[in-house]
Amino acid sequence: MSKRISLADEQRYRYLQSKTRRHFLKQCTTGLGALALGGMMGCQRSPGLEASGQEVENLLRQVPHFAPKAKRIIYLHMAGAPSQLELFDYKPELAKLDGKDCPQSLLEGKKFAFIQGIPKMLGPQAVFRPRGESGMMVSDNLPHFSTIVDEVTLIKTMHTDEFNHAPAQLLLQTGSPRLGRPSMGSWVTYGLGSENEDLPGFMVLVSGGNTPDAGKSVWGSGFLPSVYQGVQCRSEGDPVLYVTNPSGMDGSLRKQTIDAINRINEKEYQEFGDPETLTRISQYEMAYRMQTSVPEVMDIKDEPAYIHEMYGTEPGKTSFANNCLLARRLIEKGVRFVQLFDWGWDMHGVAERESLDKGLTIKCKPVDQAMTALVKDLKQRGLLDETLVVWGGEFGRTPMQENRGGREWPYKGRDHHTEAFPIWMAGGGVKGGFTYGETDEIGYYGIKDKVHVHDLQASILHLMGMDHEKFTYFAQGRDFRLTDVSGKVVHKLFA
Repeated sequence: MSKRISLADEQRYRYLQSKTRRHFLKQCTTGLGALALGGMMGCQRSPGLEASGQEVENLLRQVPHFAPKAKRIIYLHMAGAPSQLELFDYKPELAKLDGKDCPQSLLEGKKFAFIQGIPKMLGPQAVFRPRGESGMMVSDNLPHFSTIVDEVTLIKTMHTDEFNHAPAQLLLQTGSPRLGRPSMGSWVTYGLGSENEDLPGFMVLVSGGNTPDAGKSVWGSGFLPSVYQGVQCRSEGDPVLYVTNPSGMDGSLRKQTIDAINRINEKEYQEFGDPETLTRISQYEMAYRMQTSVPEVMDIKDEPAYIHEMYGTEPGKTSFANNCLLARRLIEKGVRFVQLFDWGWDMHGVAERESLDKGLTIKCKPVDQAMTALVKDLKQRGLLDETLVVWGGEFGRTPMQENRGGREWPYKGRDHHTEAFPIWMAGGGVKGGFTYGETDEIGYYGIKDKVHVHDLQASILHLMGMDHEKFTYFAQGRDFRLTDVSGKVVHKLFA
């Protein structure tokens, strides 16, 4: 029985095979003029030119730098940014300032998305209580989550550089506020691969009625080979678009079609050596295998009744609860990175559904139940220790009430805030019942143990066994990494 050759080994073989004078001249097409033009334009080094040690290393990278604490990730991104002051950051002093004019010192030199003039301070719109043996302060908006706080590390001092949704989401998920960088899930699967050859290593589930403001770029592969981009799945209809055969085509005919296409792609690759051709071959083969593997793993109807009750799932519908259950099923099958986006957390107070006293409470209810069930379910199955669960938004909310257009709205809302917001993590090597960082008495600034977005990314990669400073990819004339040129690992978060 012949040994199966990995995609990375195949890339390396073809890459080195193509290093001949004949191939060099053929790739240049129009001679050295094309080479000079490419250099002037700052283009990526052509596969037809001599490979550097870094490029060959890029093709072979599938091994962690050191022993990982986590083998897989489920990232729950609450798109729109939940208010920390109604969920995790208890501020009794802010309640005393409710309705008073905001001090000028909190406004000078600051940029806000909508606040104008002098807004009023807004006290917490929720009741907080100490929870669990750790005594972690959590609001009544999260009664289910309050039962698992002793499994959780809560970071209260996250901060970011961006105060608008799309760039903040991009910065959090790709390391840059601009388009074109690979997402965190793409980096992880590029570095570690998938544990199941019949499923993508990076899968995405969306709820809340919309995609994030930054669009599908937050799970894109950027300059990495496109085989590493997130594959979006659905809990209603076909789990992946076009995964079923069209009318008049059975599985046998589909396989013959794919085989024929891939024979053409193989000849293309042998002639030109473009790694993206290998990606295309791999994707066709994966798509065929997914026709049987994806519908099976995405069908939650056979889950026991107590599981549906625990999550609050409804088979056949699109919901955050269904997606949480699907996330557990996907990581059980070897998917490396599962990303959930839930839209609708932007509580400005311009309508009742965006109000902190009503809209947030309604929004929290199903999410609170499902995210708690996910952690409990992973633990009861022995999966939590090797699965890192991450929850949070892209920034925080202001301690003053939003006054869009210089006037207050009839509902309670808060503007975007970059200086402090919460992220919690569970399983995968982090401490349980642990709170990290402190904010000031009104939740405006982090005053102890601040954690930047790049620090979070560095820490997540560390838990997966990757050194964020060494984990790079050569593109556009230089080495890139998820954490750009900054970021430090926060070792105090780890068990």
